[in-house]
Amino acid sequence: MATLKLEIVTPEARIYSEEVDIVTLPGLEGEMGIFPMHIPLMTQITHGEIVVRKGGQDHFLAVGEGFVEITGERVAILTDMAIRADHIDEARAEEARKQAEARLAQKLGDEETAVAQAALMHSLTQLGLKRRHHR
Repeated sequence: MATLKLEIVTPEARIYSEEVDIVTLPGLEGEMGIFPMHIPLMTQITHGEIVVRKGGQDHFLAVGEGFVEITGERVAILTDMAIRADHIDEARAEEARKQAEARLAQKLGDEETAVAQAALMHSLTQLGLKRRHHR
């Protein structure tokens, strides 16, 4: 069976680089299923869940906003956040959520508001994934 090379990169590190069977991404218009031999495509992704099927098993990652480049053999994702579900610390994510909400309750400038909103979305995405798949 044909596979895809999935690479996920954040500003901090390469998070994932493996051959996979199928990738499901959170696109702006909804979920996108990417199979080997997909037509070339470049598009945005949004906060959500990446589902990676490899060897008959599903693996989950929380992902932030970013871009994806798809070819028939490769899926390359550049994003501001990507965390494997088993690496999510639920207590830390909950604390980050509380801090971001408290920060948003303050009178902030536009840039500070954007940073706090991004932090809130990152923590909510991580919590949602962790609570759905790993209880």
